[in-house]
Amino acid sequence: MENKKEVLIVIPAYNEEKTIISVLEKLEQPEIAQIADVLVMNDASSDATNYVTKKRNHDVVTHVFNLGYGSGLQLGYKYAVRKDYLYVIQMDADGQHDVCNIPKIYQALKTPDENGMFPDIVLGSRFIEGSSEFPVIMAKKIAFAWFRIILRLGTGRRISDPTTGLQGLSWRTFLFYSKYDNFDDKYPDANMLMQMLLLGFRVREIPAVMHMRTEGVSMHSGLKPILYMFRMTFSILAVWIREKILKVDEGKIHDLEKYEK
Repeated sequence: MENKKEVLIVIPAYNEEKTIISVLEKLEQPEIAQIADVLVMNDASSDATNYVTKKRNHDVVTHVFNLGYGSGLQLGYKYAVRKDYLYVIQMDADGQHDVCNIPKIYQALKTPDENGMFPDIVLGSRFIEGSSEFPVIMAKKIAFAWFRIILRLGTGRRISDPTTGLQGLSWRTFLFYSKYDNFDDKYPDANMLMQMLLLGFRVREIPAVMHMRTEGVSMHSGLKPILYMFRMTFSILAVWIREKILKVDEGKIHDLEKYEK
């Protein structure tokens, strides 16, 4: 009988047929395939993303309508809960996230800190010692610096790469995210880090290898980083009020305890 894999790699994809084949080929290498299954969340792509993924015998969930990046991730979390995985590692379909990061994130999720505590969220960071060189345009540099400041003021934690999409999640984290009203269905980013840090989830950063996009169009291209910065700022502030002042989600954390593995 085949051993049950602990990790599900969730890949949101929208019109990524030109890049996702290469990503999947690398994920099919033995060092990755032996520890993880792959689930592609096809967000109503109009190209052949669905076809090329199924042709390689990976699981695919296809939205009838375009629902957004966050909705794709959340449905992936629900799938992981239903299939009883222990960890989720989420990565992009555009080739920016090198698959060499997968075993490192998996190992970090299973490694306790000096107090014997395991991380709930492992962030693959572009901006800490040991990370590969990753050029960033000025608009994004400003946005990253601003989010670092807000997170530091709101939580006391300095997160070097608050917008990284390369993340590893523990079982209790993606279970929490899978529930209604616990996750941003459009742009889950620094706002989710604010939420999880305030709720007491343990966040760890590790250096990551990332590459520049070579095909397709980023959802943060052009002037979008500036507009995104304003939208995310208001979202982060709303989360801070929700968790720090109103304490809306405190009861939900206690409810997680009955599900602990």
